[in-house]
Amino acid sequence: MQDFIAALPKVELHVHLVGSASVDTVLELARRHPDRGVPLSPAELHAFYEFTDFAHFLDVYVKVNSLVISGADVTALVLGLAADLARNNVRYAEVTVTPVPHLALGIEPDELAEALTAGRTRARAEHRVELAWVFDIAGSLGYKAGIATAEWVLRHRPEGTVGFGLGGAELGVPREKYRDPFLLARDAGLHLVPHAGETTGPETIWSALHNLHAERIGHGTSAALDPSLLDHLAANGIPVEVCPTSNIRTRAVPDLAAHPLPLMLEAGVPVTLATDDPGMFHTDLNREYLLCHNDFGLGPGELADLARTGVRAAFCPDALKGTLLAEIDAVCSPRGSNVTFMP
Repeated sequence: MQDFIAALPKVELHVHLVGSASVDTVLELARRHPDRGVPLSPAELHAFYEFTDFAHFLDVYVKVNSLVISGADVTALVLGLAADLARNNVRYAEVTVTPVPHLALGIEPDELAEALTAGRTRARAEHRVELAWVFDIAGSLGYKAGIATAEWVLRHRPEGTVGFGLGGAELGVPREKYRDPFLLARDAGLHLVPHAGETTGPETIWSALHNLHAERIGHGTSAALDPSLLDHLAANGIPVEVCPTSNIRTRAVPDLAAHPLPLMLEAGVPVTLATDDPGMFHTDLNREYLLCHNDFGLGPGELADLARTGVRAAFCPDALKGTLLAEIDAVCSPRGSNVTFMP
């Protein structure tokens, strides 16, 4: 099964640039900037990443984000992520970047865009991974930060920009508050992919659909509490970006036995598997697929369907989608793969 998963071409549609950073990358940045309160040894950093709840996770995320204060730091993150994706046979990824905190730490607006573009170019050349960008609002920063995010994206729009999102805290951060920046992004042709229902109820997901015109839902775990919402997502083909290990590590879901991914699949909701913040959660996309086999009982055919759903939900060109779908089919064919299994 591990060989099959490793051979399976994949996309990653929900991964945050800062949270993706491996332990080695974070330690490199922490040693560059030792005054930021981030541990300088592997053991201490692993302990730093033991989260008590979602609020604690956000506090840690902010501290790690404080290490990113130059374009060179941004490019280091991009290249580290690209190498990790390549090791998991991820061929295309939509990477979430939160520009306002980077700009607040002193990175110039042009410098941020140029660093992302340079990293993307090198990721393709050095790791054969195609990266695209989703720029999101940190919801806890408020409406002005939402407008500032949209204005930066529309002014600079680095190569590969495909989407606009909303992440971070959900409690006390109503989705409808950010309607205006989402409309600006939509009018500029960007796809709309807010987080919703990660730590709040299904009403947050409904609001993301109605007020932010969401095309995909990030996390969406609480959808399982509302059968009518599951029916709506299934009937309208609205994908949900599901991140099982993340949900457990942040305590958004108590344990894997309570995780709603199997219920979503049973309801016909398009599910795409993702890692969220793999560096902080000690995971990668291959591990998430293996978790779905070991803990949810998904067989090779069902895992391949997850990979296909991710490709179909991606905002990449149709030609790339066709190539990836054909390659998934080839892996699933005993004649096209060294991995033999019963579908």
